[in-house]
Amino acid sequence: MDGKEPVGPEQRQAQKKTERPRRRREPDAAEKTVEEPEKHEEAPRPKKATNLEAHLIFGKYNPAEVNVADESIADYVNLNSYVYPNIYGRRKVQSYYNSHISVVERLMNKLMRGGTGRKVGGKVIRTKGRLQGKKIKVMKVVERSFAIVSKQTGKNPLQVLIDALQNTAPIEDTTRVRYGGISYNVAVGISAQRRLNVAIKNIALAALIGAFKNRRTLADALANELILAANNSPDSYAIKKRVEGERIAKRAR
Repeated sequence: MDGKEPVGPEQRQAQKKTERPRRRREPDAAEKTVEEPEKHEEAPRPKKATNLEAHLIFGKYNPAEVNVADESIADYVNLNSYVYPNIYGRRKVQSYYNSHISVVERLMNKLMRGGTGRKVGGKVIRTKGRLQGKKIKVMKVVERSFAIVSKQTGKNPLQVLIDALQNTAPIEDTTRVRYGGISYNVAVGISAQRRLNVAIKNIALAALIGAFKNRRTLADALANELILAANNSPDSYAIKKRVEGERIAKRAR
């Protein structure tokens, strides 16, 4: 037709091999002058504040200022907390022990009780459920008592609380042993965690006793007990209980 011979597949492959490879297009001078954007180094991220630095308890009191002098209970004194010390019982994800809860919240939990349930000072104290399960109400009581402590002493009430716990934590305890039909008390050492548990229980109980059938409010009674116990005063109910328990243990040695 055109005078051209038909080209077969083998000839086409041969033609492709003989063709020169295409060169890459070199960039123009204008393109060369375009500078690449500078890579900015990322600034170091600020250090995350710890829980003690991030939250002031009740928005006023700094737990980072508190010093625990008693090394035996230092590992069990927990001051990590939110602004309002309440974990709302969220303990399902991990194992929770007493030492994982803030001592302020533990004090609040001890105040939520229906009195003593037995004779203390010749009388049985019953609060008729006024505080049982009333966590917000008790929280406000503790907040008011801390304000009273701060006003009267001029100190951080958290430090006053820790001093009170250190002074009221017993060193010895007794246990009842039965041998050959005879039962008697034997003096035993007491663990650091139980020392703290007993101290918190006695301070809370002293506040309930001080406000029972009395014109004094529970916040005033708690503040008074914290100040007396922090000063190691013999007028403190929790100090009296500690001295009495240690005296009984000394006799049972």
